[in-house]
Amino acid sequence: MKKLINAPEDLVREALEGMALAHGDLIRVNAAPLFITRAEAKGTGKVALVSGGGSGHEPMHGGFVGRGMLDAACPGAVFTSPTPDPIAEATRAVDAGAGVLHIIKNYTGDVMNFEMAAELAREAGIAVEGVIVNDDVAVEDSLYTAGRRGVGTTVLAEKICGGAAEAGRPLDEVAALCRRVNAAGRSMGVALSACTVPHAGKPSFELGPDEMEVGIGIHGEPGRRRERLEPADRVAEILMRPLLEDLPFRRGDDVLLFINGMGGTPLIELYVVYRKAHAIAREHGLRVARSLVGPYVTSLEMAGVSATLLRLDDEMLRYWDAPVHTAALRWGA
Repeated sequence: MKKLINAPEDLVREALEGMALAHGDLIRVNAAPLFITRAEAKGTGKVALVSGGGSGHEPMHGGFVGRGMLDAACPGAVFTSPTPDPIAEATRAVDAGAGVLHIIKNYTGDVMNFEMAAELAREAGIAVEGVIVNDDVAVEDSLYTAGRRGVGTTVLAEKICGGAAEAGRPLDEVAALCRRVNAAGRSMGVALSACTVPHAGKPSFELGPDEMEVGIGIHGEPGRRRERLEPADRVAEILMRPLLEDLPFRRGDDVLLFINGMGGTPLIELYVVYRKAHAIAREHGLRVARSLVGPYVTSLEMAGVSATLLRLDDEMLRYWDAPVHTAALRWGA
């Protein structure tokens, strides 16, 4: 195992210390219990957004804490859900009197611990809504889930709902928008190599030099099948076809096309995949109104790519374009 770490047990803490030093204008890291909040003082009357999950998926979620996105993120150990206490404490820390939305990826530990944290927060008088993201079309159940996994649409929901919260929308409307984003998003991924969890010290699965794993998750788990390695255009077809068939998308739909790197894929290769994915979307009569390309939901150093298609409505478009200022995404005034 070759990694730029000191000791596996110190990895998350030391990474967050570095993140706080690098982005002190944007975030604060609370050490005990462990969570990340915005550096700016919370206002009054704004719905707060809290998300989180296992570490190893950076920049998700800590990289999305800031104006226009999350108010707090709760990192667990690598590929391990945070416990209820830091989630509940983060919820209390960012509540500004208008309630808190929890955006939860559909993994058993995340769902259970966020539900427990929400109950603790409600006992303290805080209104909490929870929305589960389950956009992965690859498998119905996995080692980590009952039902579909939550992957790329999570980032899009955090951005769109963050814009709505920043605009002053009430909790029930922000939660309803989040559910609508989840219902309109579909994702699927392919791995060219496995990742190595530091505590394990070995790859999570083995792939031959001419093999790829189709339908992988973001915790190093294998996918739905193994195939011979294909050129980028064929990989784009393998990813896009299930997305287009699952929703299904309609001719004339506006969509957001998100091509995500899994951590070890060069950006130049992601743009090659995006080129073909964009062409496939247009062949199906879709208008790619917005796009996102880059490593935003990673799986440590896994080489691979995932595709997410989100069917946009006017409200989603408006809040996607709203200003955002986080470590991972920065645009607008």
